[in-house]
Amino acid sequence: MSLIAEIEATHDEFTALRRDIHAHPELAFQENRTSDVVAERLASWGIEVHRGLGQTGVVGVLKGSQTKAGSKPRSIGLRADMDALPMPEHNRFAHASKNPGRMHGCGHDGHTAMLLGAAKYLAAHRDFDGIVNFIFQPAEEGGNAGAKAMMADGLFDKFPCDEIYGIHNMPGFDVGHFGFRKGPTMASSNRFDIFVRGTGGHAAQPHKSVDTIVIAAEMVGVLQTLISRHKNPIDIAVLSITQIHAGDAYNVLPGETVIRGTVRTFSTQVLDEIESNMRRVAEMLPQVHGGSGELKFHRAYPPLVNWDEQTDFAMKVAQDAFGAEHVDGHTPQHGGAEDFSFYLEKVPGCYLFLGNGEGAHRDEKYIGMGPCELHNPNYDFNDALLPIGSSYWVKLASAFFAR
Repeated sequence: MSLIAEIEATHDEFTALRRDIHAHPELAFQENRTSDVVAERLASWGIEVHRGLGQTGVVGVLKGSQTKAGSKPRSIGLRADMDALPMPEHNRFAHASKNPGRMHGCGHDGHTAMLLGAAKYLAAHRDFDGIVNFIFQPAEEGGNAGAKAMMADGLFDKFPCDEIYGIHNMPGFDVGHFGFRKGPTMASSNRFDIFVRGTGGHAAQPHKSVDTIVIAAEMVGVLQTLISRHKNPIDIAVLSITQIHAGDAYNVLPGETVIRGTVRTFSTQVLDEIESNMRRVAEMLPQVHGGSGELKFHRAYPPLVNWDEQTDFAMKVAQDAFGAEHVDGHTPQHGGAEDFSFYLEKVPGCYLFLGNGEGAHRDEKYIGMGPCELHNPNYDFNDALLPIGSSYWVKLASAFFAR
């Protein structure tokens, strides 16, 4: 791999930084310490720092030395997410979470460190014509949409980006292996609540009640037909029931049952059709039994759709820098969701994946604790990726300005 020697030399520095962030995880819109660390580092390298976008977001602006005064320079956005997950950590190494119930279980600590590594190098080598916007985003997890919050605070108005790029580590991919996909790449994330209302009563006299549990049980099966019989089988979609809440006594029929779950699609058109059909089922099926129903449907993140030209460009940078054998241009679609999708609705760009390995990077005494998968209490970011990711960011920015 063609790593930048100067970045390789800082591996220990950014490993320590990554592990410090890992040890102090902060949840969505609470990334105060992390934001302080990011802002202080950027400022120390002479990068212009802006804070407060999306509450705790940080943007570092670096203008190249060849940028002429009064011109309208080209600009590129590079994004890293900073928030942790509301989950316990089972790891026992020295940099394990010091904040109970919070953990960097998705590698955002590594994403932040990789982008900081690139920022330090580019700040020392400003030989380009244009602007790099280093975007450190809060609240990617849990449907909190930190990307949307930063945009609402004027991200692209204050810091225009001609193109924008993001990286996510991927367990199961070989270490340093890059994954790309054009078009729909990650699913939309949506959640729903269906309220089935009837008439409560004594369980020994069901004829005097409208049994909401029976209606809900029938509805679960009918909802699955919206995927198997009402959707074009060529289109990919998932509708999962994850919660059913009703009653609190053995001999009482509850007057209300609540069904909750999620819908994932790779197309907004398909999502529109599913929501419409769900509303019809939720409202009409209970009426057959003398009850009523209501659907509340919340769209969290839209599908993440990579732009063709920018994906080809980002992939070529990886191929040139690290070899075609380390690059996959047809990475399978991922059913998870990412709020980077909001950026891509406004600005051309690409979201790519960088292999995190299978977990062998963890110390021998920790092997066997559990899989090193995302959102798993035994996960840890692979520090071997730090110089790879930072070198890639630098090569991508350099190629962008040279293009």
